[in-house]
Amino acid sequence: MFQSRTHTCNELRIDDAGKAVTLVGWMENVREVGSNLAFVVLRDFYGTTQLVLETEELLKTVKALNKESTISVTGLVRERASKNPKQETGDIEVVPESIEVLGRCRYNELPFEINRSRDADEAARLKYRFLDLRNPAVKKNILLRCNVVAALRQSMTEHGFLEITTPILTVSSPEGARDYLVPARKHPGKFYALPQAPQQFKQLLMTAGFDRYFQIAPCFRDEDARGDRSPGEFYQLDMEMAFASQEDVFAVCEDVLPPIFAKFGSYNVASEAPFKRIPYLESMETYGCDKPDLRIDLTCTDVTTLLADCGFGPFEGNMVKAIPISDCKLTRKQIDKLLGEVEVQAGSKGYWFKLDETGAIAGGVAKFLQEKKDAVVSALNLTPNTLVVLTTGSPDAARKTAGVVIKTFGPACEGHMDKERYEFCWIVDFPMYEMGEESGQLEFCHNPFSMPKGGLETLLKAERGELDPLTITADQYDLVCNGVELSSGAVRNHDPEIMVKAFEMVRLGEDDVKAKFPAMYNAFCYGAPPHAGIAPGVDRMVMLLAGEDSIREIIPFPMNKNAQDVMMNAPGEVTQAQLDELHIALVKPEE
Repeated sequence: MFQSRTHTCNELRIDDAGKAVTLVGWMENVREVGSNLAFVVLRDFYGTTQLVLETEELLKTVKALNKESTISVTGLVRERASKNPKQETGDIEVVPESIEVLGRCRYNELPFEINRSRDADEAARLKYRFLDLRNPAVKKNILLRCNVVAALRQSMTEHGFLEITTPILTVSSPEGARDYLVPARKHPGKFYALPQAPQQFKQLLMTAGFDRYFQIAPCFRDEDARGDRSPGEFYQLDMEMAFASQEDVFAVCEDVLPPIFAKFGSYNVASEAPFKRIPYLESMETYGCDKPDLRIDLTCTDVTTLLADCGFGPFEGNMVKAIPISDCKLTRKQIDKLLGEVEVQAGSKGYWFKLDETGAIAGGVAKFLQEKKDAVVSALNLTPNTLVVLTTGSPDAARKTAGVVIKTFGPACEGHMDKERYEFCWIVDFPMYEMGEESGQLEFCHNPFSMPKGGLETLLKAERGELDPLTITADQYDLVCNGVELSSGAVRNHDPEIMVKAFEMVRLGEDDVKAKFPAMYNAFCYGAPPHAGIAPGVDRMVMLLAGEDSIREIIPFPMNKNAQDVMMNAPGEVTQAQLDELHIALVKPEE
């Protein structure tokens, strides 16, 4: 017994027949049979129980209530004459002796049926999220999240990590996304920033002598929403290890994650250690992206040289990638439909031809390839009934479109995707630098705190012109599962001399490093240990485990795509007095 009940609504069984019990919960449904008989489904957090009202007085009490009112029921348990095998308490029913109204629902109509809330418009679901969460199917995802977080905490503790919380109010720093700023009342004109990640603090913990750190860290980034990213805030399993290498980080992740995926996942098969490792450039060439879904067996091949002079205009002067799909049963109409989806996602067209059952090239761009048929068949190792999708454009565009083709056609083509499993891989050897699209100058490719492979000597060679800086790779890695990036991590650049030289490559000197990262630079000057870390996203992890396509389905109170909380009306306006106290003047945009 706990709280104001003797049992939960999912607890009573046939052995409880004859017991006097008290149940509490929401009145989910009422079905009247005659003038003094009704069946009521009572629901609480744990499940449902059927009540049978057999007196006019009790029926009158219930008829005066709207569905979803909360009630307390005291009565006797008895065996049901007509059992319900689909209900866990379906062998029994409770005959109330008294009913107390605890919380009256004052609306005759609900915004949606509770048990069918997932079919409702998303705006309604988010506005009435407290009702949406009453749906057992929706609640199930939040329970999963709780259990996964608890399991992660337990496993990390067993691996010798200490859970340490880091500050929420900190300073703005250049970490790749827009900051959320918080005005400092006592310091007019100055702002705190909500952390995009605990990056600097966890590295400072390493310099402070904490050997293994972790936390379920809240992170805040002013980014646009998408299916696997929630705007505003998200949570990650943040971890860092002192005196550690990439191999140490991999070993921990490969030990912690597979059991959790196998235990809590929608699928009971998960990659075992060691996870496959794919260099970044190889992943881009082979899978067209740095987030490959290894459940799909399709890959792309560079056929630029082979098809450069075939006479098809879009191929001329561009890279051409080919994705062969063996034993393909798609019709021309289905192929065109899928290519339309590819164009929407990639912003670039795909083309196709097919090697039919007779060994002839037909369909799509086949007429341009007849003279090269034997060379094409040999180069791609084609067999009859193989569809070949071709992408073209700049190297980045051709690869990106090929990646979209693989992830679009893979699930649609029978035999080319084993959906019911979790396939992990590491993407390694990321470029340290790239040419900025807008600046046209050298910029950090991903994490500026990563250690360049070869350390200072590599950077000095690039500075002397002996090495192309675009060929420098970093000790940086991504963890990918089923085509979703779960995490980025790196061996950190813990040497002030190497750090300054790395920033000099992007036109920032020692003074800039000191100004932007004063605490970290200063700490590293006091003898920092080599350290490495990673931060798998908890939200994305639970999304994969639940088999959901949208990350909002596993967040208790998510924002909508426009970063609005329509339930709480956030963001909202504040009073002039609040603005004055914070020394803030609003400048409204021109209409």
